[in-house]
Amino acid sequence: MLKLYSFGPGANSLKPMLALYEKQLDFTIHRLDPTKFEHHEEWFKDINPRGQVPALDHDGRIITESTVICEYLEDVFPEANPLRPKDPFAIAQMRIWTKWVDEYFCWCVSTIGWERHIGPMARAYSDDAFEDYVSRIPVPEQQTKWRNARKGFPKDVLDEEMRKIRVSVAKLEAQLSQTPWLIGDQYTLADICNYAIAGGMQFGFSDLVNEKDTPHLLRWIEKIAARPAAQKMYAEVPSEFARPQQDAAKA
Repeated sequence: MLKLYSFGPGANSLKPMLALYEKQLDFTIHRLDPTKFEHHEEWFKDINPRGQVPALDHDGRIITESTVICEYLEDVFPEANPLRPKDPFAIAQMRIWTKWVDEYFCWCVSTIGWERHIGPMARAYSDDAFEDYVSRIPVPEQQTKWRNARKGFPKDVLDEEMRKIRVSVAKLEAQLSQTPWLIGDQYTLADICNYAIAGGMQFGFSDLVNEKDTPHLLRWIEKIAARPAAQKMYAEVPSEFARPQQDAAKA
């Protein structure tokens, strides 16, 4: 039995969720509500002590970290609509893209997302209620990030993150102007993991991702969003906490 603990179909939660739909595996989703800090409740910290989603329960064995979960699914179910190439060189190229999105692209987009969406949510709580919630977060760095979001990130930090987003968008556009998918003709985890961050940028970052400036990136986003697996995922999993992918789901 496969059970995915997750937020809605956006960001890191989207990676294994879309992979599961693409591989057409039997699974269930336990969707947590980030506005209620459900991922910091004791019951969930018993599943993942770091209090972070996604987490996959496979017959009682817990796998965490979104990209690791995707690779695990390929290891355990290699014949179910493979999302990893067979050629070792192509696998290496795929992993370069997934490493890049985890270590660079995700973080700059995340900071802007926290400023735009998490900050207002955090400021809606009273000081006492907010500190009560933050005290439950098991990762000190995440406590700091919540407090920074509540007070607002410094302008120089936001400017630097936007610079990195521009670099990331240019990198994706350059590759997709040469190949239909990120590592050639095969749709892989490289595409899923990068789409998890780039999907919906035509709405949230329309000055950067648009028909004029990034036509290849835009077509790639739309092509993934139109896949039967993605359409099924968006139809079945509520996405009100999945910005900006919720906009992509409505498009």
